[in-house]
Amino acid sequence: MKLISVLLADDHLLLMDSLVLLLRRDFDVVGIAHDGKSMVEMAKQHRPDVIVADISMPGINGIDATRVVIKEVRSARILFLTMHSDLPVVEEAFKAGAAGFVLKVCGMEELSEAIRTVAAGKTYITPLIGGDLISTLMTSGARDSSRETTLTVRQREILRLLAEGKTMKEAAAVMDISARTAESHKYEMMRKLGVQTTAELIRHAIRLKLV
Repeated sequence: MKLISVLLADDHLLLMDSLVLLLRRDFDVVGIAHDGKSMVEMAKQHRPDVIVADISMPGINGIDATRVVIKEVRSARILFLTMHSDLPVVEEAFKAGAAGFVLKVCGMEELSEAIRTVAAGKTYITPLIGGDLISTLMTSGARDSSRETTLTVRQREILRLLAEGKTMKEAAAVMDISARTAESHKYEMMRKLGVQTTAELIRHAIRLKLV
């Protein structure tokens, strides 16, 4: 019986090394990508059944990489394995083409179940956020009214880097974008959140538990 082929995409090396050892018992792990660009390239090269990807990665983030992979490798199913539990991020992930969403606090049994589920053409959402997502979708607003929910994944990444003490130039380098683009994201965040200073932005990062 052919094993489900899996490509891993995450920049946390220790976690990936551990996952490879555990997943190889039941799946065919075809490779590890450490950033979004490599994820796209390796997806086209190996054409895996399932890509288990993080959202936060250097350069192209997991969601942006998913948009490309879905166009280039239509058979691939994307399962996000991440620390991001904010419902707007979950929604953005599925709009990009994700087939599943699991949190990094899950156990191997749940991850294996999620991989098999999405490989079978179904959708998997971890029970840890599934109930909250259904409740949100059933409300008339369908989206939290707070301004924070309008931030994109890339903007959240820049906000996290700023809160960690990075300068805009350093944040741009980490994300592999120009300093001008990073500054544009910063000013767009300030406009959305209605703040005037970097210190106020960082307070929002703390409230969003980005640090």
